[in-house]
Amino acid sequence: MTFAFPDWKSMGYRYFPLGVSMRHEFGCAVWKVSVDAGCSCPNIDGTIGTDGCVFCNISSFAPSRRFNQPEISISEQIDNGIRQLRWRYRKAEKFIAYFQPSTNTYLTPTQLEQFCRTALNHPEIVGLAIGTRPDTLPDEILDMLELLSRTAWIQLEIGLQSIHQKSLDFLNRGHDYPVFHDAFRRCSQRNLRVGVHLILGIPGENRNDVLATAHEIARLQPDCIKLHHLYVVRGTLLEKLWQTGKIRLITLEEYAELVVDFLEVLPPNIVIDRISGEADASFLLAPDWTKIKHAARNAIDQEFQRRKSCQGIRYDSTLISTEVG
Repeated sequence: MTFAFPDWKSMGYRYFPLGVSMRHEFGCAVWKVSVDAGCSCPNIDGTIGTDGCVFCNISSFAPSRRFNQPEISISEQIDNGIRQLRWRYRKAEKFIAYFQPSTNTYLTPTQLEQFCRTALNHPEIVGLAIGTRPDTLPDEILDMLELLSRTAWIQLEIGLQSIHQKSLDFLNRGHDYPVFHDAFRRCSQRNLRVGVHLILGIPGENRNDVLATAHEIARLQPDCIKLHHLYVVRGTLLEKLWQTGKIRLITLEEYAELVVDFLEVLPPNIVIDRISGEADASFLLAPDWTKIKHAARNAIDQEFQRRKSCQGIRYDSTLISTEVG
């Protein structure tokens, strides 16, 4: 989906940040409030696998799972989340309900529609973000979301991580790139907004591999992307690999260089929702620089300044995808 976007360069930014996009679209400061629909994942329940992705411990980023809270309604979660965000960020005005933990389209269309409508009925919710996997997006789900999106702002956030099979295998994703591409194509046919989650610093990937993923994302032109670095949290398969010295994690300097490499080849209209990952301090093991607030953002800004560069400076518009509509 394409939409008019603000001149973020004239505002002094090196890339198109989410905050600018939200204010342009809604006319006010908009924040995401995390909502847990209690979903499972096919990569955990045995449908695809039982071990899950190598990096994943849902409790490390989802307080609702971390504290084993009793079941709380969607509306109550939104109310609680808004109170916390307003206390932390005084400028927060409106909110997007972000169905975040686990795989949120791993439901029947009726179940998902009920959750979505409940969230959208909240007076301070202006839209929905739905986190999911590319292999849990059947046409029935997309058809329902297409109908809902005619009157509501809805974005699917699809975990891809990399286009390379060797990396998807290492991450134990349980799907290949063609599965993602097919899901993206079917979303585009329905004019659904799509965000793509990607990981930089995957063991075995070099700069050329990262640039290949970046060029493919530039060709597809999703509405937004999230970039994360590979970090280790407790209770994961990755922890075992890290503890035994079988993997090397990316340094802050290397990560900043890769992020700038990646953003330079993206078109200027793709929103950059996130530029690094984070986890609860009680779960996070490595790398140490992840624990320093704004370390990644500052290093990325410095790398942009060093290169006198910005998002889109190396974008090749001749590579725009024609096959996904």
